[in-house]
Amino acid sequence: MSALTPPTDMPTPTTDKITQAAMETIYLCKFRVSMDGEWLCLRELDDISLTPDPEPTHEDSWEDLTDLVEQMRDDTEDPNYLMANERMNLMNMAKLSIKGLIESALNLGRTLDSDYAPLQQFFVVMEHCLKHGLKAKKTFLGQNKSFWGPLELVEKLVPEAAEITASVKDLPGLKTPVGRGRAWLRLALMQKKLSEYMKALINKKELLSEFYEPNALMMEEEGAIIAGLLVGLNVIDANFCMKGEDLDSQVGVIDFSMYLKDGNSSKGSEGDGQITAILDQKNYVEELNRHLNATVNNLQAKVDALEKSNTKLTEELAVANNRIITLQEEMERVKEESSYILESNRKGPKQDRSSEGQALSEARKHLKEETQLRLDVEKELEVQISMRQEMELAMKMLEKDVCEKQDALVCLRQQLDDLRALKHELAFKLQSSDLGMKQKSELNSRLEEKTNQMAATIKQLEQSEKDLVKQAKTLNSAANKLIPKQHH
Repeated sequence: MSALTPPTDMPTPTTDKITQAAMETIYLCKFRVSMDGEWLCLRELDDISLTPDPEPTHEDSWEDLTDLVEQMRDDTEDPNYLMANERMNLMNMAKLSIKGLIESALNLGRTLDSDYAPLQQFFVVMEHCLKHGLKAKKTFLGQNKSFWGPLELVEKLVPEAAEITASVKDLPGLKTPVGRGRAWLRLALMQKKLSEYMKALINKKELLSEFYEPNALMMEEEGAIIAGLLVGLNVIDANFCMKGEDLDSQVGVIDFSMYLKDGNSSKGSEGDGQITAILDQKNYVEELNRHLNATVNNLQAKVDALEKSNTKLTEELAVANNRIITLQEEMERVKEESSYILESNRKGPKQDRSSEGQALSEARKHLKEETQLRLDVEKELEVQISMRQEMELAMKMLEKDVCEKQDALVCLRQQLDDLRALKHELAFKLQSSDLGMKQKSELNSRLEEKTNQMAATIKQLEQSEKDLVKQAKTLNSAANKLIPKQHH
């Protein structure tokens, strides 16, 4: 802020200047914020002299000026006066923020996201407006001020706002009332109903009195003015992804550098504006190109992982098939052994039947276990086959998506080449126009030289004409003298 303060050797203002400055300024912390058109001009209060002129005309003017200074100092210490100045300050900041956001969004010509700086500053200003004059609620952790409470009342006044409130409450990453209030503002702007909701809330002063002080911005005329200004934001489109955004820990600080007027700055020409727009489009296309390249790389990595898993599943399937063949061979062998044992039991003596019957029961038990194992392996094989089919389908879809992304990337590269060609063409036109201006200036200087020469020649001719007129008069007088002599 030191660069914004004026030099200390500036002339001391007079009484009229001090009165006019007091009427045309607002106060922010220890800075004086003067409105200059659509900009802010900041000067520290310590650097502004409030003393009268060093040479007063008479004692009455000195006393009047001293009384005026004392009255201004008393006014600045009045809480109501400070609250009024804060309300005026916030209203002016809201005007500048909304106007700058609408103009920049229309010039940009695309949907705004959460990374857009003017949009971030608008939400910061709205947060300060909603926090102004909030009553502190006592909790176990101390006093807490949050504007989420007034915003929850909107769903009772406007039924359409119930959807926004429910969505905010369902967001998993929001843990504080401040984060919920910030999310509510963003969703209302996306819905293009922020002005309607704020008007409905401001019209219910009896409900707002529970949350705000009597001289708060939302309870005074400035709140209604800001709600009317919000209607202009319905012309812009915004899209926010708040699932991964940390709205609880953001620091809401107004960036005054976006609204400060630079005395040395001047408006650029129309060609510079076009080149700036083209460069912005080029940067946007390059950023989109990088995003698409990252997406293609991620998809390629997924395809590689699926190919590796497919190879692994194929190997496991071959192992399972070999195991099934082995189990089938063992089952055939067990069947042959069981049939052989049955035949030998029929032909052999009865003494050996008990031992052979025990062996047969063991063989049947083993056969049952092998059969159950075979069923399990067949089920696992069916699961593996279904998984393989699903992975093949997913790979086809990914390949199709990659092809679409590549086509889009080719189109974007073509657009980028067109923009670069247009940029070179505009640069060439700008150079040619500069060259034409130089030639015209040279021709103008030559014409001026010729004009000066012609003026000098005309002066010489006029002088010679005067000399000729004098000579003619002399000759005429001489002739008149000669004519009477001839008559005599």
